[in-house]
Amino acid sequence: MNISIIGTGYVGLVTGTCFAELGNHIICADNDKSKIDMLNKGGVPIYEPGLESLIKKNVAGGRLEFISDISNAVKASDVIFICVGTPSTDDGSADLSAIEHVSREIAKHINSYKLIVEKSTVPVETGEWVKKTINEFKKSSAEFDVASNPEFWREGSAIDDFMKPDRVVIGVDNKKSEEILKELYGPLDTKIVVTNIKGAEIIKHASNSFLATKISFINALSNICDKTGADINAVAEGIGLDSRINTHFLKAGVGFGGSCFPKDIKAFIYIAEKLGYPFGLLKEVDKINELQKKNVVKKLKDLIWNLKGKVIGVWGIAFKPDTDDIRSAPAIDIIKMLLEEGVKIKAFDPVAMDRAKSELGDKITYCKDIYEAAASSDCVIVMTEWNEFKEIDWKKVKESMHQPVIFDGRNIYNPAKLKELGFKYCGIGRR
Repeated sequence: MNISIIGTGYVGLVTGTCFAELGNHIICADNDKSKIDMLNKGGVPIYEPGLESLIKKNVAGGRLEFISDISNAVKASDVIFICVGTPSTDDGSADLSAIEHVSREIAKHINSYKLIVEKSTVPVETGEWVKKTINEFKKSSAEFDVASNPEFWREGSAIDDFMKPDRVVIGVDNKKSEEILKELYGPLDTKIVVTNIKGAEIIKHASNSFLATKISFINALSNICDKTGADINAVAEGIGLDSRINTHFLKAGVGFGGSCFPKDIKAFIYIAEKLGYPFGLLKEVDKINELQKKNVVKKLKDLIWNLKGKVIGVWGIAFKPDTDDIRSAPAIDIIKMLLEEGVKIKAFDPVAMDRAKSELGDKITYCKDIYEAAASSDCVIVMTEWNEFKEIDWKKVKESMHQPVIFDGRNIYNPAKLKELGFKYCGIGRR
């Protein structure tokens, strides 16, 4: 198929590249000319394992191209995926101005039948607004349909999640749209869930909200474990081995972040209230997540007493491993809280340093590796569970630190081993 992807952010690049890998001709369009120039020169504006090589392969194969002219992308395609950002506003609602802008651009340049697919995460009823906007500003008599096709990938494994999905969800209003999307996803051996557009929009927000609920639940339990001496890892295993619950997203930590969960929870709460339903459960999920980050600061005070003037080494800034995404990353929020307490921060992340600099500027010291971040520190706190943080020369770390204190914010270490080596250890819901 001839497909256009509007927006070359995380969702757009993965969508376009993977559809090209399936044999389609893909045009990725973005009005950010600098981003398009980077892509055309072989660069990639985001870090996602395997993406750069897959882009180069499909560009070389003539199946993938990048342009800054959205009008040409619209005219040259049969299917158009809208993959633009929908960030949170101050009241928690999703900012849909980019969706509206793209809808107007499509309307201005539509020249034949198009299937226009929402790929961005949007609140329920957005599809109706897209359809209404295109009809209002359309200059030709060309027909079109609107569909919803949310993504459910995990950053760090997005390509594999695209190619081997648990399911594909498509929201459509008619058989023609359904057949086009089923044909497009035909090469993937997976269950295709067909619903109406509103159903697909709700499925996306509901999925992310449920997963975030599991994380907040286990984080709430970690605080009870802290107070009683139980080990949250054992508690999580005992819960998760129940097949009705499973172990996924039952890992206690410093809180969840990223571009999806925090934003989508707030948006779903806003949508529900607008529809007349006060979604109190999700409000508590959000509240627990914020409290978890504040609890980190409180625990640090219990570990090393006064924070003012202390040096803390931070291992990991990205919200999760295998990505450079720092959007709503717990590490960023916790670092800011610590700075307000007068703490000096020395930080290292394998791939997110440049993005961290754009957020934190010169307020912290950026280190070349974990050992530099630990040197002369009163405490090291693990914020991101990068694999390379699991194989460490602990003797070297201990000898370089001002105080041998480890705050294991992701519960990746063996407390007994570290204590045996002479470290003071604190985890999340474990001692």
